[in-house]
Amino acid sequence: MKKIIILLFIFVFFFAFFPSKPLIADDFEFNQLEMRFKNFMKCELTRTQASQHFNGKPFKISMIDLFDVQNESDLKIITGAIECFVVDKHQTLYTAVGIKTILGKDQVVYYTIRDKDFSILATELIKFPYKERCKWSQYWIDLD
Repeated sequence: MKKIIILLFIFVFFFAFFPSKPLIADDFEFNQLEMRFKNFMKCELTRTQASQHFNGKPFKISMIDLFDVQNESDLKIITGAIECFVVDKHQTLYTAVGIKTILGKDQVVYYTIRDKDFSILATELIKFPYKERCKWSQYWIDLD
């Protein structure tokens, strides 16, 4: 009887301190969001020619970085920065993307991009509805 109790205790102790699948799922979800964010931003800047940000000058995206993912009610807010090389200098743009799940699919419903860093709230982001040019859902291929 003592051996069974000791084995049960070891079993519980063993599984209590090892990472569980939700941690792996969280990493997978973050990687998925990061990939979608990077591809969405590339698409968005190239489709609009970034004319509003670079005054029609040629540019090359050198880095896209995802800063944060936050949830506010049913809105997922993703913030990040894009480093671009414009003519002869580097310029950084800061962006926020609002994602909602509609009929089981994630869609961009709000989007804003600025020259200066900013903190974003859902109420501020709602002022910038997104007219769909680049679909959020097309930027992830599930290999399973």
